[in-house]
Amino acid sequence: MENKKPQRIAKENIVARISNDMKENSVMMVIDYKGITVNDDTAFRRSLREAGMTYYVAKNTFIKIAAHDNDITALDGVLEGTTSVIFGNDPVAMAKAVTEFAKEHKAIKVKAGLMDGALLPVEKLEALAKLPSREVLLAQVVGGMQAPLTGFAGALQGLLRNLVSVLDQVREQKEQT
Repeated sequence: MENKKPQRIAKENIVARISNDMKENSVMMVIDYKGITVNDDTAFRRSLREAGMTYYVAKNTFIKIAAHDNDITALDGVLEGTTSVIFGNDPVAMAKAVTEFAKEHKAIKVKAGLMDGALLPVEKLEALAKLPSREVLLAQVVGGMQAPLTGFAGALQGLLRNLVSVLDQVREQKEQT
């Protein structure tokens, strides 16, 4: 059995964590955080965690190794300089959170995103940030589905009312004869 040094084991654990996060989450965002203060970074991390996302700083080589372990080569061109990663499953919520934070903290710059293994350029991420929230979209879908059903129910109710009226008139005619 090979006797590995503690540093090597720690590095392998970091790569394994990144690789696992890539497998378990459908969305990943690569951020340049150069120039952000520790307090701002902590606040950013906390806000993402509260939204169900994972955020951490990692070496580019570790991210690249983990990506290659998952057959992802699309990130190779963006892994330069200071890099942090965000993992989650809601691309709209992630894009909104990062965009909102970046408005106040100009040091945050999005390098790229990855959704289901496909590279998302910064422009696509900005478009995602402009979409309504998931709850609003679901409400719009339900409202759109509900409108025809409500109309159908109203029409059915009108037909039933007319049928009852006709039956009532027939009953009255039979009583008169």
